[in-house]
Amino acid sequence: AGPVSGLPFSSRNLIACFEEGARRFGWSGRDPRPGTRREGRWLIGTGTAAASFPAGAMPSAAAVTAEADGTFTVRINAADIGTGARTALTLVAADALGVTTDRVRVRIGDSDLGPAMIAGGSMGTRSWAWAVTAAAEELRQSLAPGADIPPEGVTVQSNTAEAIGALAQKERHSFGAQFAEVAVDTATGEVRVRRMLGVFAAGRIVNPLTARNQLVGGMIWGISMALHEEAVRDRASGGLYGADLAGYHVAAHADIPHIEADWVDDPDPDDPVGIKGIGEIGIVGAAAAVANAVWHATGVRHRNLPIRPDRVLMAGGDA
Repeated sequence: AGPVSGLPFSSRNLIACFEEGARRFGWSGRDPRPGTRREGRWLIGTGTAAASFPAGAMPSAAAVTAEADGTFTVRINAADIGTGARTALTLVAADALGVTTDRVRVRIGDSDLGPAMIAGGSMGTRSWAWAVTAAAEELRQSLAPGADIPPEGVTVQSNTAEAIGALAQKERHSFGAQFAEVAVDTATGEVRVRRMLGVFAAGRIVNPLTARNQLVGGMIWGISMALHEEAVRDRASGGLYGADLAGYHVAAHADIPHIEADWVDDPDPDDPVGIKGIGEIGIVGAAAAVANAVWHATGVRHRNLPIRPDRVLMAGGDA
């Protein structure tokens, strides 16, 4: 059950993520003692961490039109901020209608299309897909096989407010297991992430290509959080040092190793759409896995991020 709400989890496949991740990462051959693996001046360590992020949905409206030319037009006030919303909704609509994707056109980003969830909180695709699926399935049932479509088309509209309100009260989350291997330079305190693996339980994956892209992007962000990014304020003015991308330190290409992201089967029997968010789950646990790997390499716990070279060199005990 959820530790705060006390509600049961709808699904909680965290252990499956750890088991698959450990198998692929080679965890069974790991010496658990810190500071025992060395390659020249580098201390080598491996670490892991769990990830969890809520899988919510907000009411949204959608319309699906069967056109006279045999195509279908989907209209929903979604937003594509680079996460592939158009692609995902095309796939969802085609699946619900039982047609190929080349027969589906998606129109988004117009307030005339009615209320819909924003692209945020890892809830966009889940909320929009629910509305699109509901309209598409109703349209499919209303069309008589072989019947002619009038020139203006046949349109069905949906609004998921009532359906979402009727959902059983449960904790709904995406889960994941993050694994990292680091090398720590004993002379300079530099930390290098050498490889990472994330295995996630994120419900029904709509598009494996864009899903993996988002998960890997989150993990890269996690490396940047663990080793590079830091907000420092001027005590006199309250302003931020490095308040632009010219001075703010983020991970560069040379900082990023080979990263793998994958998922396990994660059905939710109570959820009619089956989709969970993946926008944020990729970063959750990534920095913790890196920090745990640094502990395994050096024997020192770092409890402040980023794990800068000076902090590594100065740490005599818990950092």
